[in-house]
Amino acid sequence: MIWRKLVNGIMFTLTGLCALATVSVLFFILGYLLWYGSRSLSWSFLTHLPTPAGEAGGGMANAILGTGKLLLLTTLMGVPAGFLAGVYLSEFGRGTFPAVVRYTADLLNGVPSIVIGIFAYSLVVKPMRHFSALAGAVALSIMVIPITMRTTEQFLRAVPQTLREGALALGATQWKTVATVVIPAGIRGVLTGTILGVARVAGETAPLLFTSFSNQYWSSGWNQPTASLPVMIFNYAISPYDDWHRQAWAAGLVLLALMLTANVAARLVLSPKVNQNA
Repeated sequence: MIWRKLVNGIMFTLTGLCALATVSVLFFILGYLLWYGSRSLSWSFLTHLPTPAGEAGGGMANAILGTGKLLLLTTLMGVPAGFLAGVYLSEFGRGTFPAVVRYTADLLNGVPSIVIGIFAYSLVVKPMRHFSALAGAVALSIMVIPITMRTTEQFLRAVPQTLREGALALGATQWKTVATVVIPAGIRGVLTGTILGVARVAGETAPLLFTSFSNQYWSSGWNQPTASLPVMIFNYAISPYDDWHRQAWAAGLVLLALMLTANVAARLVLSPKVNQNA
């Protein structure tokens, strides 16, 4: 008993220290960004365009808007395809072909983002002969599709089989059962995975360097080079200007805040509904 208690205490301490180290790294990054990023974060930073090189002031309003446009178009292009593919794998995915699709999606999840950027460059940018927000959204949607597909499949598979059997016993067809019973039962988990998937690609830089590129002005429409926060952070961080370095920290803080907001929203969607009568 003494030996068992000793081993139990040692392992409990080790696991607690590892958990503390993991949380500490996160809070260290947040504190570092908050310390350096808050110095240049202001209303003008959020509403003004960048200034020419060497001049103080300016902001990244075009990059913030450009990131929103890219994520909106990515969601419209990638999420429906991934969702429908996940429904197919969950409800009809038996046999060789679905297994190949799952394996391919897992491989696609592991492909470096810069490779996806090169692929989107060859697929969209070269035929169009210019960079654009559309090309950037294509690259990001390729990354979102496998994440959404696998998440949708997992959450729909978690729906109890008895719900499907009950709907079929009442005379519903299989597709009607999926649309009116299975999907509503697992929709909160699907939304959570979708939000997390979009938040993950929001910080990607390499694909956008090959596709949407960047600019210093407002971008109207979807067929022009578009500024984004990750690319602007990269460009400003490697520049020789101290003011740009400070703005890169501020942009990193804004981007991290957006991703944290998306993660918190996903947790709120997944959490049980609070009884309004309580």
